[in-house]
Amino acid sequence: MEKLKASVEGLAGLLTERHWKMMTVESCTGGWIAQSLTSLAGSSDWFEGGLITYSNKAKAQFADVPSALIANHGAVSREVALAMAAGGRSRTGAHVAVAVTGIAGPGGGSEQKPVGTVYIAWNVAGREPVVERFHFHGDREAIRWQSVCTAIEELLGLLKGL
Repeated sequence: MEKLKASVEGLAGLLTERHWKMMTVESCTGGWIAQSLTSLAGSSDWFEGGLITYSNKAKAQFADVPSALIANHGAVSREVALAMAAGGRSRTGAHVAVAVTGIAGPGGGSEQKPVGTVYIAWNVAGREPVVERFHFHGDREAIRWQSVCTAIEELLGLLKGL
């Protein structure tokens, strides 16, 4: 918990220095990333908002993910994570977006995409979008927690590198 708090504080500092806003587009984390970010007082200075796009319909309607992309690659895919992040930035005008889609379980997994498969995408103004596939372990809450921490910590590292 302390490591996450430190990451959020570091992220807040970098975004504030740059006068940037960020937003989230979340599926399997259900808004937990946004909650973690807004737990810091003053987050309205750098946090624009968040979308919880749990269903395929919500991904298409609110984050502009093409339905054909979901049909061709599945909601839990590199392509959809990238589209979620791009759609979120486009919709809000934020400088930074993080998007998460995955299978937190206990059901829903397959041989190709087992429970714990999570794609996280980061879309930062002026940079090529980045997406990574992760395989987290544990129960539903553990998988979701690891997704939240990784999304924030990796974004902090990405922004430090700019």
